[in-house]
Amino acid sequence: MSKKKLIAVVGATGAQGGGLVRAILEDPSEAFAVRALTRNPESEKSKALAAAGAEVVAADLDDEASVRAAFDGVYGAFVVTNYWAPRTPEEEAARTRAEMELAQAETAARAARDAGVAHLIWSTLEDTRPFFGDRDDVPGLDDGRYKVPHFDAKGEADALFTSYGVPTSFLRTTFYFDAFVSGMEPTRDTDGVLAITMPMADKPLSGIASDDIGRTALAVFTRPDLIGTTISIAGDHLTGDQYAEALTEALGEKVAYRPLPWDQYRALPFPLAIEFSNMFQFYAEDHERFTGDRALDKVRELNPSLQSFNDWLAKHKDEFKL
Repeated sequence: MSKKKLIAVVGATGAQGGGLVRAILEDPSEAFAVRALTRNPESEKSKALAAAGAEVVAADLDDEASVRAAFDGVYGAFVVTNYWAPRTPEEEAARTRAEMELAQAETAARAARDAGVAHLIWSTLEDTRPFFGDRDDVPGLDDGRYKVPHFDAKGEADALFTSYGVPTSFLRTTFYFDAFVSGMEPTRDTDGVLAITMPMADKPLSGIASDDIGRTALAVFTRPDLIGTTISIAGDHLTGDQYAEALTEALGEKVAYRPLPWDQYRALPFPLAIEFSNMFQFYAEDHERFTGDRALDKVRELNPSLQSFNDWLAKHKDEFKL
């Protein structure tokens, strides 16, 4: 019996990394074994991965020695950074979240180079700055360095893996369907109607089930010919009205789409309103290129079980707390 190739998965208890761990463990070909990297091997999620058959090890992208040790002896590594990770006030003062992601990506790139990783997948997004340029109607953030920091820093980090000579596939993701049950849930407006609010006007928003990121990443690991290429993925391209129609059908109650203008969304009273509005403006204004790069038939060639939004809703509609 041939020895399984070992894949190290950063963020193994998160959405993307967890999806890949499950995909490897459930893969009938049993081509790969998985080493799950987590900051806390004693957490309930970590213990569940170990019980399912994963090797669970402690590693932190802010501790290069731990990542280098975790990459030792692996064939492949999946690397994702968490812009949204909880941080202390001291950590927020020390560096921005974009600076954190860049530093963590460089740590992973160096560790992969030093460990001799044969195939790394970097979970990334487009850098929006070439599209927006110096436009005054899209506010700059992080002292003007970025337009959408959680996109731009990941796109900027792509070059780090190349400069360190790491054999890398660049996996560009998109909006999670899962956001509709955690973060962007339908809420009742003043007349009692359930509504979703996104500043997308009438333009399509590419979305994907987070589990499908892991399943697609597994397929990429079987394709060394994809090293050095960018693979952009989605599970559906729907307008706000189409998302609302699908939610209406799944939930058995009318869900309306309330598109806000970008400036009005930026003025909403939550800390990331400007960044999110800039993000949605990028999705909307660059939608032809963005959706075109994520041709669903091409994604389905890698991941035949790719879920549409309706597929995802059928599995998750009971998770909505209205």
